[in-house]
Parts: sequence; structure tokens; C-alpha cells
Amino acid sequence: MHSHDHAFTGLNPRQREGLMHLDRRGMMKVSMAGLAGLSLPALLAERAHAAQTGRQMSSRKSVILLWMCGGPSHIDTWDPKPERPFNNRGPFGVIQTAQPGVFICDLLPKQAAMLDKFTVMRSVNAHKSNHEPNMAFQTGHRDAAPRRNKDGRKYPAIGSFISKHRGANDPGMPAYVGFRKHPWHLAIGGWLGKQYDPFIANEASKLPVYDKAGNDTGRMSGADLFQFPDGISVGRVRNRQELVNRFDRLRRDIDQRGSLEAVDSYRAKAVDMLLGRRARDAFDLSREDPATIKKYGKHLWCQQALLARRLVEAGSSFVTLDLSYHTASGTWDTHGIPGCVYGGITKGLGGLLPLFDHLLTTLVTDLEERDLLDDTLVIAMGEFGRTPNMGTQGSTDGRNHWPVVMSMCMAGGGLNHNQTLGSTVRDGSHLKDRPIIPGDIAASIYRHMEVPLDTQYVDPRGRPRFMLEDGGEPIAELF
Repeated sequence: MHSHDHAFTGLNPRQREGLMHLDRRGMMKVSMAGLAGLSLPALLAERAHAAQTGRQMSSRKSVILLWMCGGPSHIDTWDPKPERPFNNRGPFGVIQTAQPGVFICDLLPKQAAMLDKFTVMRSVNAHKSNHEPNMAFQTGHRDAAPRRNKDGRKYPAIGSFISKHRGANDPGMPAYVGFRKHPWHLAIGGWLGKQYDPFIANEASKLPVYDKAGNDTGRMSGADLFQFPDGISVGRVRNRQELVNRFDRLRRDIDQRGSLEAVDSYRAKAVDMLLGRRARDAFDLSREDPATIKKYGKHLWCQQALLARRLVEAGSSFVTLDLSYHTASGTWDTHGIPGCVYGGITKGLGGLLPLFDHLLTTLVTDLEERDLLDDTLVIAMGEFGRTPNMGTQGSTDGRNHWPVVMSMCMAGGGLNHNQTLGSTVRDGSHLKDRPIIPGDIAASIYRHMEVPLDTQYVDPRGRPRFMLEDGGEPIAELF
């Protein structure tokens, strides 16, 4: 597969899922990129309902998910075991944090210094969670596992529910946005419909291109998503008949299995995106203060984090960063297999953690300085933890998958932080107390985003389903 999937890669009309796009540089590329939840009528209707029920909806609530694809080791990040033998504790030391008595990996010094702004969760139950693909924690449902459940890919993403029931904070912006390395790394609209798929933003901005081993190639992405094809001007696009004609050609070629329903919403979305400037400006890093660009740094992930801030500031509701260089299972899959791009703990995670530390703390600090942090919930997590003991698949430096327990962290959103929830047993192999399931994380996000927890929808077979049907309650300590 090409190392830089176009925004429409997942919309191939010859595959089971997908819509047709006319040409790569055509004006309709924006409309077909999965522009979830841009419908102004839907947004206004939800807010009208909120007013009628006495429920006040904040207009600027948002989420930024830092998806550590591959499964970050909990022992080598937020749940260190410094008193254990080397094979268990790993090669890194620990550092005191701003939370009294709490230590984390010493390769996260910036986060340690401001951990009072974070909630660390050490007791997340990753039972049934997997990757390649994995959707359990991006949907809040443990059956969202396509490798063992044929319907696993159909459970809607948390971002898709937010897109449907809340929409974007500004109707000229995509509600659910994803910077994606591979389709398997990002949950989609599923049973909600393709109109709630994420807007795949990889080519919406000019960004550095990295190879699958994490090396900067020196090249930049094309940033041509919002460009018009030759001979097409804004004036011509404003010609309604021209736009209608193009949609008519699209309709003749479109997949008839439920995709046509999405076209009507795309019609309005395309106009907003093509003729308005809000989205285009948000993706344009040349409009950012050079000092802020320098603060984030030139690394691909850091530039995407800056774009995530710009997107929520402009009106997007849910932005996911796929923190991976390569496809398959993801960069944080630190087996340490000889000759493999995964890397191990020392050589793999040892390089990732300082970068992640800078990205996470710069993003949180920037949001706070711009008075956005109280409205923006920042989450960092992956699919599962990793084995308590090192050594896997011919490596002495790696750790294998461990879908038993994992760690994660949150900041912002106006929630209660400066706390560490739960713990694991002495060697980090199992939960000790305060178990947290994927549904709890989803419910907490929905509570923050003011999406009613009893929300239902109807799947294509006409069956009513609950948004939270795998259990889950908002994490009480956060509210």
C-alpha cells in the first residue's frame, strides 16, 4: 500500500465500503473525504432540543485523542516497577512527579513536572482488546474486534456519535477528524452510516513525510485537498448548476448499498468547505505564529498536534492523531523482533517517549495558554499494555501484547485532575484495584461532550441499539 493514503483510500467503490470520487484533484474530493457531522440543521436541532429540555450545551466542547497505535508498555510509561528485577522493570528509571508520591518513567520529565494537570489511569482493563485492527477503546465496546467478530468494524466510533448527536462547534468545520496512517488505526461511522466517518486529514495540510521507521524523508505532503482542479475557480463553483451537475455524475456511479443517503449531507458540506475559508485556514500552518510552530517542532506528529489545536479552536469536535509511522499494528508495538521496524523497549520506546513527552506537554500547555484547555479533553492511550517480562519473538529487549491491563492519561476538559487512579499488582501483570473498562472511558467522553448516555440508534437491520451497550459509566473521580 502507498505509504501516504489519500483521504479517499477507504472510499473505493469496488470494495464493500465506499463511495465514488471523480478524480484525485477534483472539486468533490472534499465532499467525499468523510466530512462527518457538518450539517448545520442537525446541530441546530440538537441545540434546540437541549434548550427545550433545560440542558445547556456548551458550544466549544472538544476532544483530542492521541492514539498510541500498537499498544504502549504501561510498565515503561505510567506504571513503573523500579523495585523489580531488570527483566520486569525494564531499562528506564523513574522520576518524581508533581503529584506527591507518584513516579513515572524518567523519559517523560516534562509530563512529570506538570502531572498535576493530568489524571493517570493505571487500572484500565484491556480484556478482549486487540489491534490490526482494533476498535475497542475507540468505540467503548469490547466486541468491536473485527478479528473475532464479523460485525466488529460496524460499532460506531465515539467520534462518530459525537458527530451525529452534537456536530461541529462551527458548521464550516468537520466534526470528527483523523490523521491516519492506516484505515485499521481509526474507528469509523459503522452502523451510523458513512456520513459519520472521520474526515481523513492527511493531505489537507502541508506536512513532513516520514518513512515507516520514523525517519524524515525531507519531502512534504502535497496539501492539495482544498485545491481546485485546473480551470475551476471559486466563481465557477458558486455556479449552482455546475455543482449540481457534478453531484449528478457522482450519483450515477455511487454504490447503492446505503451510501446514497450520505450524498445529501455531503452536498451541503461540500459547499461549506469549498466556498468557506474556515476549514482551509485551520489546516494552513502558514497562518500560524512562527514562534508557536517552533515551540511544537518540525516533527510530523508535533505538526499534527498543532493542527489538532487549530482544528478544535476553529470548531472541530473530535480529532484523532494516529501516532504511528507504519501500517499493520502500529509503531508502539514494541516487540523488538530482530530486523523489524517495531523496535524494542530500549531502541524503540526509548526514542518514542521523549518525542511523545514533548508533544503531549506542548499541546496541553498551548491549549491552556489559549484558554482552550477547560473545553478540550486531551486523551493519550493505545489498545493494551505489554507483558510484565521482557523477551519476545527472538528479542531480549521487547515486550509482547498484554490485553489484561494498560495505562493511559487525560488532561483538560474542565475535569478533576491531579490524581492517579487504580493500581496493578507488584509486577504489573494484573489489575489490583479500581478497574476501568472501555465503556467507562467512552461514557466519560460523552459526559464531557454533553451527549446523553442513554442515546440510541437503529442499525441497518432495524434493530434499536444503545450507544453504550457494553456497560460503562462516567469515571466518577473526574466529575
